[in-house]
Amino acid sequence: MSTGTATAPATFTARDGKGILITEPAMRQLAALIVQQGEGKVLRVGVRSGGCSGMSYTMDFISPDGIRPDDEQYTYEPEGAPSFQVVCDPKSLLYIYGMQLDFSSALIGGGFNFTNPNASQTCGCGSSFAV
Repeated sequence: MSTGTATAPATFTARDGKGILITEPAMRQLAALIVQQGEGKVLRVGVRSGGCSGMSYTMDFISPDGIRPDDEQYTYEPEGAPSFQVVCDPKSLLYIYGMQLDFSSALIGGGFNFTNPNASQTCGCGSSFAV
């Protein structure tokens, strides 16, 4: 399913059941980063205590043997790039379900950006939030 959003002009592709929406620019960037990390790596996303607003986002590449039995697993297939897998622990998913991950190559404010519908407050840098 492809859809545009008012906050990010890029489209995202997500099949039903995916808890994290990833825009096409973010998918292309993640696919390139996974190739750099080495064959078979998966992206773990989550949250931890800390940051300006109380909780901060985490993103890290792990080997498949780091996937826990209770992790949610999603496969993303960016157009023209290799597919990749994203995993998230159930506790983190409670806070970020429905989050949109975008990527901007702008010199100022560029990088990965999180839009979290569950956040009641976000910090100026966009990497931490409160619920």
